[in-house]
Amino acid sequence: MSTKDFIEKDFYKVLGVPKDATEAEIKKAYRKLAREFHPDANKGNAKAEERFKEISEANDILGDPKKRKEYDEARALFGNGGFRPGPGAGGGNFNFDLGDLFGGGGNAQGGGFGGGLGDVFGGLFNRGGAGGATRTQPRRGQDVDTEVTLSFTEAIEGATVPLRMTSQQPCKACSGTGDKNGTPRVCPTCVGTGQIARGSGGGFSLTDPCPDCKGRGLIAENPCPDCKGSGRAKSSRTMQVRIPAGVTDGQRIRLRGKGAPGERGGPAGDLYVTVHVGEHPVFGRKGDNLTVTVPVTFAEAALGGEVRVPTLGGPPVTLKLPPGTPNGRTMRARGKGAVRKDGTRGDLLVTVEVSVPEDLSGKARDALEAYREATAGEDPRAELFEAAKGA
Repeated sequence: MSTKDFIEKDFYKVLGVPKDATEAEIKKAYRKLAREFHPDANKGNAKAEERFKEISEANDILGDPKKRKEYDEARALFGNGGFRPGPGAGGGNFNFDLGDLFGGGGNAQGGGFGGGLGDVFGGLFNRGGAGGATRTQPRRGQDVDTEVTLSFTEAIEGATVPLRMTSQQPCKACSGTGDKNGTPRVCPTCVGTGQIARGSGGGFSLTDPCPDCKGRGLIAENPCPDCKGSGRAKSSRTMQVRIPAGVTDGQRIRLRGKGAPGERGGPAGDLYVTVHVGEHPVFGRKGDNLTVTVPVTFAEAALGGEVRVPTLGGPPVTLKLPPGTPNGRTMRARGKGAVRKDGTRGDLLVTVEVSVPEDLSGKARDALEAYREATAGEDPRAELFEAAKGA
């Protein structure tokens, strides 16, 4: 993301939350939008895919307290993309270069900006302070996206799974320098900063990654044959990742610091895991609750009784059916559902399904014939026809 994009994009608007939204509100808004625009739910929809990327980008900034603070400070200072000079800034000929602000350079007439804004944007744009310090500034590693498929039970209870990931890491042959001799030179275009200023047409400049060194600040005169001078090489690794209990199908989990390693001592990127959950032959899920359909006999539904109900990974529970229980009624077994974030569990929703036997013994048939004779004067459809006439 360029500095211009960072300043001008309204991430709060992207997620549809106010600027004073809590972390919980931001997380809730992100999850709702991520489910709606996830590529798996919108196959072939380019607009939905682009929207999903915007939502993920906004969550990456606002979901991290440190990045959010830096973003808010930048937006307050630059006012949605344009620097707001104070009352003493002078008339309409006010002219300055954002490169000086970000690099810490001073203004001969205005007395300079001291250390610049390197501290504000350093964590997001890998920029350093003034002078030559930018040449050895650590660089954060790339974020890595991967997917994992869990069984229904694993998603409910949580699981530790092995993930094999491929990401860009420092090239081992040249120790990440990009030069086969290990002696790259400072990029003359950006003077080692990794950034170049470009005019915006509004009397000031914005910064973008240097096109010659690709933002590294260094150029290899003798490119490493393994990484072609980039200093990065693909590397595969397998790591054990703990997936928390209660995850849902399509949920995207962020694991901080588990992405690609950084350069020159910089922090590692983050790992984003998209979870896919398989179906269960008996149980379903509705939010934090599990669902199950239990067949009962006509006698149990009409006369009432006790019914044993299976639970996921635990002993059965016994529910009492009241006399006259209709087909399709749902009862609740508390605490037998999915694990919530606070460690408590949802409920098991038990739906009754009256089972009609295909074959009857002679004794059972006689009993039903006697029941039919005893209730011959009753018509359960009488009200139905009356309602149809009056409509």
